[in-house]
Amino acid sequence: MSSFVNGSLPVSDAWAGYLAHAQANLPDKTRLIILLLVNIPVIAVILNVIRQLVIPRRATDPPEVFHWLPIIGSAISYGNDPLNFFFDCQKKYGDVFTFVLLGRKVTVALGSKGNNFVLGGKSTVFNAEDAYTHLTTPIFGKDVVYDVPNEVFMEQKKFVKVGLSTDNLRAYVGMIEDEILEFMNNDVNFKTYQMDDINEWGTFDVVKVMQEITILTASRTLQGKEVRENLNKSFAELYNDLDQGFTPLNFLFPNLPLESYRRRDRAHVKMSNFYVDIIKKRRAGHDDHEHDMIAALMQQKYRSGRPLTDKEIAHIMIAILMAGQHTSSATGSWALLHLAANPDVAEAVYKEQVEHFTGPDGKMRPLTYEELRNLPLLDSVIRETLRMHPPIHSIMRYVRDDVPVPPTLAAPSKDGVYIVPKGNYVLASPSISQMDPKVWKDADKWDPYRWNDSEGIAAQALKMYVDENGEKVDYGFGAVSKGTESPYQPFGAGKHRCIGEQFAYLQLGTLIATVIRHMELRIEKVPEHNYHTMITMPKHPRTISYRRRHFA
Repeated sequence: MSSFVNGSLPVSDAWAGYLAHAQANLPDKTRLIILLLVNIPVIAVILNVIRQLVIPRRATDPPEVFHWLPIIGSAISYGNDPLNFFFDCQKKYGDVFTFVLLGRKVTVALGSKGNNFVLGGKSTVFNAEDAYTHLTTPIFGKDVVYDVPNEVFMEQKKFVKVGLSTDNLRAYVGMIEDEILEFMNNDVNFKTYQMDDINEWGTFDVVKVMQEITILTASRTLQGKEVRENLNKSFAELYNDLDQGFTPLNFLFPNLPLESYRRRDRAHVKMSNFYVDIIKKRRAGHDDHEHDMIAALMQQKYRSGRPLTDKEIAHIMIAILMAGQHTSSATGSWALLHLAANPDVAEAVYKEQVEHFTGPDGKMRPLTYEELRNLPLLDSVIRETLRMHPPIHSIMRYVRDDVPVPPTLAAPSKDGVYIVPKGNYVLASPSISQMDPKVWKDADKWDPYRWNDSEGIAAQALKMYVDENGEKVDYGFGAVSKGTESPYQPFGAGKHRCIGEQFAYLQLGTLIATVIRHMELRIEKVPEHNYHTMITMPKHPRTISYRRRHFA
């Protein structure tokens, strides 16, 4: 039905008449310029298609994904659902192909061999700093992580590893459990739980709750008592402003003149000063604070003999806070959603705790580090959740020199092996190898029990990931498993493998155990993935129903 102008002519007729009148009275040159401007996008699309279909590419270039829009390329398909995009491209082009992402050429290498090619490559050629520093440096700060040469970053990872000692991890379990219980007993999201009525059901937004619990538990343990004591509204606003700089938009466009970018920069300065003030007060007061990361970093020195500056410590602490909070809150959310959708598994996790922790008085005693590591079903729940929902679906590196693709990854063409050109990005996707139906039986099904089969693919993948069949590599922060050929890589692999993995398992295990020990959970369906965030989160609705266990 047409709308009307002044109750008479349809808008379309009025607009057509206006255009005809305007064209009749414009000079010929002006009409030509307008015609060209209107048709430039169409011409660009046509030329882009001709380039792909008619102009031959270099024989050594990997196949390029066909795309209609120049510059934009495949950004929309990739951004909306990267896994489907990768699987579709894999069927058409094989395990190695290139796609255009907002002007960047990204060469993808899929499967476990693709992961090994990218993540096991030399950092001087496949460079992480060039790929990520424009995103991370404004948030974390100067002189740390990707803002320094790789060898310096490896030393900084060694310093952080000192703060993740076994003694510290033992101390953290009780702290994390205490924080979770305090939150459940006082937060508005758990009013029904606080009523002590085992027949009444309540609800909570799992992502919102997990984000709050994760930052509380991390600040109580790694960050130190001063950070925990200052978790007020002001700190939350600073964190939120900093967090708004950790988005796909910031990765693709690092210097837009937007207010969110300015808030990010102001928040970084304030957060950095906050940590520096803590460090200065500790140096003046000679406090030990033996179980937190700041204390560990204050004692470290580079190989040159130089100690870390207060700014470096502050910026490393910001990096730990930001990176760890996102991954743990996402994985904790997915785990609770799956347990809520599979109450039989949740009940088995609860019974596992009853069996291991019930004391002579009939009550369950607090968790301990050693006992938490010996709960096989709880461990399987975490591993299966990480298999289906690794926090990061794409890991990129910038290509500094031409690199040939191994024949074992992509069969050579009639003109020889493919070469990834200098200036491209390369991309590995652990999500693809972890969801590959050719590797995993019922890959789309969340099944923690697959990890109990000692001869199954899960056990084999885990062995490769944990010890690479005995192969250990020291990248400068201690011997770790290389793990780059395993089809299971939830924390990455190679020299950039996350060193916070042990703490993450500890934090997640304590979280899941504490929640399941005290509450029953229900949800009709696990939500779909939201790929529009840097860390893969569940879409709405993500509200879990709960009620208090009568044994809690």
